Amino acid sequence: MKVTPFLMFEGRAEEAMALYCETVPGSSVLDVTRYGAGEDGPEGTVKLARASIGGQEVMIFNSPVHHAFTFTPSFWFFVDCSSDEEQDRIIDVLSKDGSFLMPTGNYGFSQRFAWLNDRFGVSWQINLP
Repeated sequence: MKVTPFLMFEGRAEEAMALYCETVPGSSVLDVTRYGAGEDGPEGTVKLARASIGGQEVMIFNSPVHHAFTFTPSFWFFVDCSSDEEQDRIIDVLSKDGSFLMPTGNYGFSQRFAWLNDRFGVSWQINLP
């Protein structure tokens, strides 16, 4: 058995996947299937992809159907960083055009922690253990 997180976007899957793979160390696109002529989504756009985000395999999908819901902070990616600089860089990139749920600070359980929603609405907890 294998359990894989699955992120559904509406047209911005490739942009999100590129941002995550460029920002989180140890990340890469594993494979991409694109919509073809006559399919429900715009031809050439990401239909379904697999990416390794910091070593965690994630499925990424562009839904051709509009949904009345989006991402929720009840699900997030938790990233342990190895330095202040790495944490600052990741927070700076992922928070651009996003919003903080908990700005970077010492919350007792961590000396340096931030929780944010990125520009796509995906939630991230960025920790420096």
